[in-house]
Amino acid sequence: MDYWYTAKETYDKDYEDGSSWTKYIEFSKLTHLTELVSLDGMLNGPVFEPDRGENGDWDFIVTDDLYETGLFNSLDYVIKKIKGKERFNLLTVVKEPTEKCEEIKIPDFEFVGYELLDQDYSTSALSNCGGFDETFKPNDLNHFGLIDTFDKAYDIRDRLFKNNPEEHHADCNVFAIWRHKEKGRVKNASR
Repeated sequence: MDYWYTAKETYDKDYEDGSSWTKYIEFSKLTHLTELVSLDGMLNGPVFEPDRGENGDWDFIVTDDLYETGLFNSLDYVIKKIKGKERFNLLTVVKEPTEKCEEIKIPDFEFVGYELLDQDYSTSALSNCGGFDETFKPNDLNHFGLIDTFDKAYDIRDRLFKNNPEEHHADCNVFAIWRHKEKGRVKNASR
């Protein structure tokens, strides 16, 4: 399995003035969330943009055919890019894992769950599509908006596409996600 890295904005009750979070909880019906930890580009946006210039960061950017994934092949690169930032989610991810990642220990990171991200790496089917009630319920997700187990993640992913073959966001990849235990966990002093 290939391990990739990224840094995403945090999204919880401390986001801006909290009203965005309150509206999101009402929309999503995910009332049990304490924080959303997602690869979704709208809800957990990127903390930094790579340099895409001629001599830019292309050696570190993970691409999939024509898509930039928002993921990077070097943890050191991501840490360098987030220098000076205080609050973020520093993530290690695996696309389409072949083993139970909830059992894999990565130093300084904790496993937080599995994400279902559409094929163009932009939208989470779990947390940003208004729900797929015929396939999964809000209580199938943990307090981060992710799925806890390998088997359940693949079961939901397969049923999601079977039940919604015409829905673009239902054609997903499974991503295992670990979050750094310390880096980015400091809250802004003004909140």
